[in-house]
Amino acid sequence: MEDIYFRKIMTSVILITLAVLSFLLVKPILLSIIFGILLAFLFTPVYNWFYKIIKSKNISAFLVCFLLILLIVLPLWFLTPVVIDQSIKIYISSQQMDFVKPIKSIFPAFFSSEEFSTEIGSIIHSFVTKSTNKLMNALSTLVLNFPTLFLQSIVVFFTLFFVLRDKEEMILYIKSLLPFSKEVEGKLFKLSKNITSSVIYGQIVIGIIQGLLLGLGLFIFNVPNTLILTLLACLAGVFPIIGVAIIWIPVVIYFLIAGNTFPAFGVIVFGLVSSSIDNVIRPIIVSKRTNMPSSLILIGMIGGLFLFGILGLILGPLILAYLLIILEIYRKKRTPSILTQ
Repeated sequence: MEDIYFRKIMTSVILITLAVLSFLLVKPILLSIIFGILLAFLFTPVYNWFYKIIKSKNISAFLVCFLLILLIVLPLWFLTPVVIDQSIKIYISSQQMDFVKPIKSIFPAFFSSEEFSTEIGSIIHSFVTKSTNKLMNALSTLVLNFPTLFLQSIVVFFTLFFVLRDKEEMILYIKSLLPFSKEVEGKLFKLSKNITSSVIYGQIVIGIIQGLLLGLGLFIFNVPNTLILTLLACLAGVFPIIGVAIIWIPVVIYFLIAGNTFPAFGVIVFGLVSSSIDNVIRPIIVSKRTNMPSSLILIGMIGGLFLFGILGLILGPLILAYLLIILEIYRKKRTPSILTQ
């Protein structure tokens, strides 16, 4: 009897030790692995389309990875010099810009006091200067950390390839480890798939589309530093409630102050279209029954951004969603769920 207990204890100790060592081993590349899994989820429809034609898992997964590499490498090759050039221009302009004058022209009564105007201008100048400094530091960090980023990218694409190819076997293996009944297991996977689609397609993809559409308008009307503003618009579009309006409204104000009413009107049109296009696209690609409240998505994104960096924009809402899924399954009540709108 004592021998059986000793074996169980030793087995548990060995298992825990190996689990901890494995976590420490994977920790430096954990976010890259998760990102690869999310990309596999995103590009599964493309993989399925290739597989229907080619009937080979390896070739289909390879083609998806190859196309994704082209989609990433080619824009980086051509656009990186432009981004760096526009970032330097924005940085130099921010150091020389007079922030008090345009504000006075919009709110003359509110800024009648010269001391108050100077103080507000100093605060805005400090904020803009710090923001542009962070932008330049981020770009220099990307350049200096290129070898690390390259290795992380290799992990992402290896993960993408194997998850696309072996996803059915992986799902069966995960199900074999779960301590739930078949009924709960089925609900868990169904809700997880639906809510992941809601976050990735309904928030991330649509937000990027909104940013690109606004960027097209900025390009058409010759807005300065269009590429940087488009990237910021894509990032802002991902956030619920905030949206791309935080980009195009200041651009419109800039044109109106400069007396350029025609481009201001054009940017307003593109801004309104890009801000409202999610009402058209979202019902097409996302089930209404699995939407997360915008407030929860925003909280998850902000918290995830602080905890995981840029990848936290996806991971944050998903972590909250999966917690709520577990709670909903064990709640076993017919009252309205928090995961619907």
